[in-house]
This record gives sequence, C-alpha cells and structure tokens, in this order.
Amino acid sequence: MKIVKNSVVTARYKLTDAQDNLIEEGQEPMVYLHGGYDNIFPKIEEALEGKEVGYATTLQLNPEDAFGDYDAALIKVEPRSRFPSPLEVGMQFEGMPEDSDESDESEEEAHIFTVTDIADDKVVLDGNHPLAGIALRFSVTVDDVREATDEEIAHGHVHGEHGHHHDDDEDEDAGNEYRSHPIH
Repeated sequence: MKIVKNSVVTARYKLTDAQDNLIEEGQEPMVYLHGGYDNIFPKIEEALEGKEVGYATTLQLNPEDAFGDYDAALIKVEPRSRFPSPLEVGMQFEGMPEDSDESDESEEEAHIFTVTDIADDKVVLDGNHPLAGIALRFSVTVDDVREATDEEIAHGHVHGEHGHHHDDDEDEDAGNEYRSHPIH
C-alpha cells in the first residue's frame, strides 16, 4: 500500500544534528496519521507521500522545517520565590511568554519553559524548544502502511499500539497549573 492521505504509517527513525551527532533514535517506531493532520513535520510527510514499506531516506531539516528559529524573547528571569522546592536545572514549567497581553491570553498558547540556570534568588527559564535554531537530519525507514480507521480519521491521530489511547483517566491532571518534568 502506498502512503496517501488517511493512511497510518509506522516507521523507524533516527535524528541527528547537521554534523551527524545522534540526538535521538526511536526505541519504538513512530506511528502517525498521514495527510496534513500535523502529526509529523510537513517536510517529512511530503517526502513520504506515495512511498511504500521499505522506503528509506534521510532529510535535511532546517530550523524553519522543524522546531523554528531560536527566539531570545522566550528567555525569562523570574524570582526564585515563584517556584517550588526542590528546583533543579532541566525542570520544566508551563507558562505564558512575557509579551503576552492579558486580553489576548485566551488566544495565546502557553509555552513549556525549561529551567536553564538557578542563581541566588533568580531562575532563568528558556521557552524555546531544545532543538530550536538547529539544522537536523532525519533518517526514516517505512516499516508498515495501513488504512486509518474512521475513528482515527475523525480524531486526527492514530489509536492503538504506539498511537494515542483514550481512557477514563485522560483528564486526571486537569487543573494542575504547575506541572514539572525533570529532563534526563
């Protein structure tokens, strides 16, 4: 089966920087719904269009094709008192960019800010994706292609193994304004 709109693609991948330093090699294959559902970078989706199982390629992704350019405006310095203890470099928090106007807050998307430095009574946060501003190489090998189910198409993502799962605990974290995730 060829990769076309509304097909589910299973692929192995490896992500490196432009000098071929390994950034990530998927332990599990990636599985995504093909056809403009924003489940994968458009340049990768475009390269896989019409391909079949066994197809392999390596793509150069410039920052604008992947995580965007680095934005110095997304660096924040906040008082240490605004954060829980313990606090470590690498922890992440959800927040709004500095220049977001209160009246536009409902339209503005929150960013994930990573703690990059802790000094005395100040904390430095970076709202850029860790790979922002970096040219990347994305190697991919297509392992499987199948038709998406009507439910997957309606939801805009893959269900089942390595895809999204719907269960009753999905809203378990709703209301947690301060979510932190240490990065290893």
